[in-house]
Amino acid sequence: MTTPLPESDTPPTPRWLRLWRRWRMLLGGVVLVSFLLLAGGIAWLWKDLPSLDELDNLQPKVPLRIYSADGILIGEFGRERRQLVKLSEMPLHLKQALLDIEDARFYDHGAIDLTGAIRAGFANLASGGRSQGASTITMQLARDLFLTKDKEISRKLREILLAYKIEFVHSKDGVLELYMNQIYLGQRAYGFAGAARAYFDKDLQQLTLAESAMLAGLPKAPAAYNPVINPERARVRQVYILKRMLELGHIKEAEYQRALAEPLRLANGRSKVARPHAAYLAEMVRQQMVAQYGEAAYARGISVTTTVDYTAQSQAWQAVHDSLLEYDRRRGWRGAEGQIKLPKEEDELEDAVADGLERHPDTEDMEAVVLTAVTSKALTLMRRDGDTLTLPPGSQRFAASGLRSDAPERLRLRPGVIVRLSNNAQGKPEISQLPEVQGALVAMQPQDGAIRALVGGYDFRLNPFNRVTQAMRQPGSSFKPFVYSAALEKGIGPATIVNDAPLSIKLDPARDEVWEPKNDDGTVAGPITLRRGLQKSKNLVALRVAQQIGVPYAREYVGRFGFDPRQVPPYLPMALGAGQVTPLQLARGYAVFANGGYLVRPYLIREVRDGQGRLLMVAKPQVAAQNAPQAISAANAYVMDSLLTGVAQHGTAYQSNNLGRTDLAGKTGTTNDGRDGWFAGYQHQLVAVSWFGFDQPRPLGGGGAQLALPMWMRFMGQALKGVPRYEAIPPEGVRNLGGELYLSAFTPGNGFVARIGMEGVPMPGSEDSEMPADDTDPGAEAAPEAPTAAATPVVQPVVISRTARDR
Repeated sequence: MTTPLPESDTPPTPRWLRLWRRWRMLLGGVVLVSFLLLAGGIAWLWKDLPSLDELDNLQPKVPLRIYSADGILIGEFGRERRQLVKLSEMPLHLKQALLDIEDARFYDHGAIDLTGAIRAGFANLASGGRSQGASTITMQLARDLFLTKDKEISRKLREILLAYKIEFVHSKDGVLELYMNQIYLGQRAYGFAGAARAYFDKDLQQLTLAESAMLAGLPKAPAAYNPVINPERARVRQVYILKRMLELGHIKEAEYQRALAEPLRLANGRSKVARPHAAYLAEMVRQQMVAQYGEAAYARGISVTTTVDYTAQSQAWQAVHDSLLEYDRRRGWRGAEGQIKLPKEEDELEDAVADGLERHPDTEDMEAVVLTAVTSKALTLMRRDGDTLTLPPGSQRFAASGLRSDAPERLRLRPGVIVRLSNNAQGKPEISQLPEVQGALVAMQPQDGAIRALVGGYDFRLNPFNRVTQAMRQPGSSFKPFVYSAALEKGIGPATIVNDAPLSIKLDPARDEVWEPKNDDGTVAGPITLRRGLQKSKNLVALRVAQQIGVPYAREYVGRFGFDPRQVPPYLPMALGAGQVTPLQLARGYAVFANGGYLVRPYLIREVRDGQGRLLMVAKPQVAAQNAPQAISAANAYVMDSLLTGVAQHGTAYQSNNLGRTDLAGKTGTTNDGRDGWFAGYQHQLVAVSWFGFDQPRPLGGGGAQLALPMWMRFMGQALKGVPRYEAIPPEGVRNLGGELYLSAFTPGNGFVARIGMEGVPMPGSEDSEMPADDTDPGAEAAPEAPTAAATPVVQPVVISRTARDR
């Protein structure tokens, strides 16, 4: 018989423990593998994230900005419209509105709001879809700076990791400041300062509570809540944000009600910011910054302060603009500048008009429109945005010839033609046209070369070619003073008698052809003083003076004024301006006469700073009587100033007397057939050069100089308001004998050249020093043209034997 075993006191092993013992190795392996996979995944995601150093130096892309000397923004270049603002300078109600709608617990959580994420998850499950998001402001910043918006798990994980990394190196205030300067808000605006300007044309500090709430609603979906595109949806979100601010106790009931009742006044692109019409000079600065800093210039927040005076720049633009339009209108209506085929279906009309106007950009003062209907009483036009406009009969006056039944086809106003609209003196729109003629004006301080104003053409958007710096044109008689300055150093002076008599010059010894220059009126004055010869712009006088001193010497001497010898032809007509110069080069040359004899270097950039305000570059100008090279003696400059003052008061520029000043000096210039008009002149504090002509040279239909001079006067009359009259003090080396000036080294009987070309001609008893009684401008003949080798879009042929007008 078998004896039973005693029962054990040990309880049975639980099932879960038996399972654990059986599977613990496998489960441990799974956990280990999962941990390794997770660690590897994090490492894989981590490797593409920016470094801590990079995150510590986060800087939003800020465009290149260009300012006038008095702080007016005159140019902005960059892919993003942005302005950096310190968090402390941002309105409190804007910050609060943003936090209340985007991340109310921003200052209470880490980079990730776990409470908010759980709440959003339950809300999404309850709604059966994605109704709420859980991205914090830091996560949004991480995504905006470094990631895409693809809806992928890997991107979301990177976003979380990067958010923690950002908050490791930045304080909460630092993160919020970055976010408010970085986030895209529609209308090409990045950051709230840019958005305030884009939507309301206001500085950030000027925003009202209602406007702040409107902007705070944009980060979620800039396109959907854009008040310009979707005003109704934007209003719904604005109200929601204001209500949430009230619920959270951040605004009071009265503030809430006032904000609800406030009508929003959007800018709609009609900026109130002052426009200094400075596109040409802004482009000059842009090119220099890109050459120096590369493409980074568009994103580093570089700030450039120029030498340009905002008021003077506006005055220069107005002078050029008004002069060109006045000339063009005198020549009448030329016809529409284009035509499109109008569709029969009304709903296709807007698209057809917009497409048709693609190649006709608006200018600063004229917009291109399409004529859609013509009746005996009115014209109907459509703008590029689809708006229509009806013009009464009075607005058609300039183009009235195009409404006649017998009007030529090219002039006729009919549906489908593209015309221009501008505002008249009463501010009402009327039909106008773009001028074909061009003009340029540059003004600079003669003491240091600081450019105060620069206008390179009628409108930069139509043609960016800068005629101040790029157009090489014949200067005509405006070049004569440099030859006369050379003559002073050879003993010739204002009192020298020169025979204004016919000349026959063989320019090329290998050819029989001769050049017989003539004065414009076909007459000669005979013996005449050099002073009077310059006042009347006598070509025969200038040529005899150049013969006397020798062309090689004269050509070498004018290099003292900064002219490239390659621009000055090595033959006699160079005395009449047969070379080629730009308006800026001519201004630099005349500055020598204005500042007492020193050659200064024109400059446009005063200083450059980076996005943190650190100084990158500061100008070191050449200053007259300090560090600028002396081009001519002070005595020579003084005598030349006296001669050029005589031109302004009694010579071809006598119209300048209408400005009521006695301290103006300058010289007119007109080239062959009146194709280029110049006036180069100055007052002691400002030198300015104006040019008038066609890009493809052709006659202007009148004295070119008498077109450029009024342009110059329009500008200088405004620019010199309030500037006291200047009276030069004679320097050493100048003597006044019998009421005329002489260099001390060349006085009568002591090296002074008393006469030129007077062989066999009796000396006159006296010289009348007054203009003709009728104040007509006798003018003179132009130089024969020189070959052109300059980089310019115009081609000037070589013609040696032709004669023309030059004053």
